[in-house]
Amino acid sequence: DVCSSDLFPSHDMVGDTIKNGRRGSLSGKLKVLGVQGHIAYPHLAKNPIHLMAPALAEIANVVWDQGNAHFPPTTWQVSNIHAGTGATNVIPGEVVIDFNFRFSTASTADGLKGTLEAILQKHQLQYSIDWTLGGEPFLTEPGNLSSAVQSAIKEATGVDAELSATGGTSDVRFIAKICPQVVEFGPRNATIHKINERVELADIEPLKMFIKVFCKS
Repeated sequence: DVCSSDLFPSHDMVGDTIKNGRRGSLSGKLKVLGVQGHIAYPHLAKNPIHLMAPALAEIANVVWDQGNAHFPPTTWQVSNIHAGTGATNVIPGEVVIDFNFRFSTASTADGLKGTLEAILQKHQLQYSIDWTLGGEPFLTEPGNLSSAVQSAIKEATGVDAELSATGGTSDVRFIAKICPQVVEFGPRNATIHKINERVELADIEPLKMFIKVFCKS
């Protein structure tokens, strides 16, 4: 009763890493309201960028958790900030900030939401947040499947694979809900989410050899 999924977890060489867990993904679209006005008359407006800046600095420095034996600490990153009409002489009426948590099993989605919103409320901001829980963290403890994959990688490539729960999330989060053991093994992720993201042809042959060995085991 095991399942596996071939994705892109390898780092320096094919087979050096097996993903036996993934962090959760929690995204938010934060809208902070101000009062639009002429930039020459700031006393008649409220600049939401200025209002948000101290809270943003505080949130960026929060230690969300310490991680654990399997996961690195939870991280929070801003992915986009948008405000303004495009004119250089207009104070914007709102600023929209897109952000994302990658969180370990040491935190919960509700706990992260509560901590972040407490900071916004402390700074007395007028705001709204649209939350999206992309996936919960999951972990497959070392067992029959991970051992079998490690052995097959060693035989096929000569590489000693390490178990890791670092990196982003993946579609395996859905498989993990129905399979007691799930691991990920595949080509290198050197260009992941970069311009011209690609898989090197040199990565294909070791994967073919792995599949042959694994299917015989």
